[in-house]
Amino acid sequence: MAVKEGDFIRLEYTAKTKETGDVFDTTIEDVAEEAGILVENKNYGPIPIVVAGGHVLKGLDEALVGMKEGEEKTVELTPEDAFGKRDSKLVQLVPMREFKKQNLKPYVGMTITSEGHTGIIRSISGGRVTVDFNHELAGKNLVYQIKVEKIIEDELEKIKSMIELHYPTANLDLDKTQIEIKDGKVVIQMDEMARFDQKPYMDITFARFRIARDVWENIEGIEKVEFADVFEKKVEEAAAAEEIQDKEAENVEEVAEEIVKEAKEESKVAEKLEENIEEKKE
Repeated sequence: MAVKEGDFIRLEYTAKTKETGDVFDTTIEDVAEEAGILVENKNYGPIPIVVAGGHVLKGLDEALVGMKEGEEKTVELTPEDAFGKRDSKLVQLVPMREFKKQNLKPYVGMTITSEGHTGIIRSISGGRVTVDFNHELAGKNLVYQIKVEKIIEDELEKIKSMIELHYPTANLDLDKTQIEIKDGKVVIQMDEMARFDQKPYMDITFARFRIARDVWENIEGIEKVEFADVFEKKVEEAAAAEEIQDKEAENVEEVAEEIVKEAKEESKVAEKLEENIEEKKE
């Protein structure tokens, strides 16, 4: 079966710059380690994407169409099909005083963010800082070694693959994520631990929207995606609570019995004292 637009697949790749041959991205851990770009705590392996879903570069999307499961291919991308040509307008001179206002000490190679755009400081001279807002790979020809590891056909697996793509977190266990498809609606109840993730609320909202969009745009018959946060009392916890209550009740009974016993003993002592007093009077 050949890959077509809208298909859910798992993609393995290694990306290099054509000019230097340097690896700048890969899904293979050994390759990343050898290239010196290994990221700790990152889950390596083929990534899930929707072909022509905007998850990879346009040139890669086009190259994937027609490939078969297990097929490998080398793809060369021009700047136009990759990160675009360099734009001189995106290289700006920023007065040093602007950095001082922010209590920042700029240095060459420093990454800064301005109005949602990320730039790199290229040089500092004469009280002026040159900031390049072009993508670091803009203007470069790229070479991708790609492999269609798997074409995903099961609908539940498709939905889980989008959760994996858009909601990567160490706390998420996809095996514990519950998904129900009924009457054109998907209800997703994510693993309980994912609810305690430290991501900002806005990031979680965007992640859920991206999951929903990819699901309803690429799975026929789906019109609505709902995320359900359900908190329920565990059976084990309920049993433990009941056991604690039983023990507390037993303790109360024991204390009550002890109090009654002590009261009876005190009563006997009082009676004995009264008898002694009466005897002395006689």
